[in-house]
Amino acid sequence: MILSDKRILEEIEKGTILIEPFNRDDLGTNSYDVHLGKHLACYSNRVLDARAHNKIDHFEIPLDGFELQPGVLYLGVTEEYTETHAHIPFLEGKSSTGRLGIDIHATAGKGDVGFCNTWTLEISVTQPVRVYRSMPIGQLIYFAVEGDIETFYNKKKNAKYNKRTIKPVESMMWKNKF
Repeated sequence: MILSDKRILEEIEKGTILIEPFNRDDLGTNSYDVHLGKHLACYSNRVLDARAHNKIDHFEIPLDGFELQPGVLYLGVTEEYTETHAHIPFLEGKSSTGRLGIDIHATAGKGDVGFCNTWTLEISVTQPVRVYRSMPIGQLIYFAVEGDIETFYNKKKNAKYNKRTIKPVESMMWKNKF
């Protein structure tokens, strides 16, 4: 079950959903619009290694925008810090973003109950497109959870993305044992 706008507001009031900053105008019928933060990053090396800690180079989007190029994986971040303590958050692209040829995540659209952070975006484009800080980039959708939670994400000892940040975070695959 997807939460409606009224239900999202009720959950914010109860403290089970936190969105900072929160703007009522960004609340849709059953989603909340999130915005592109000012920080982007790209991997330092062209070839990535799943067993290595691949370093990234951070930079800020200039006020007059930044032109994304096809064939490059950009890591972006939402302006919004979120906490979800009783629901499953899903981050999806907006249709307006998709119609510009911008994908905001390759595979990581689902958060876990207990996820408390900004969202790192895995941005790719089909053709060159200029993006701007604070532009609407995606939407959060909240699903109800059935059953009790044994371990919330923010309480997991092996959670790799718990450190609060305003910058995109690189892959932590290298921390897995394989």
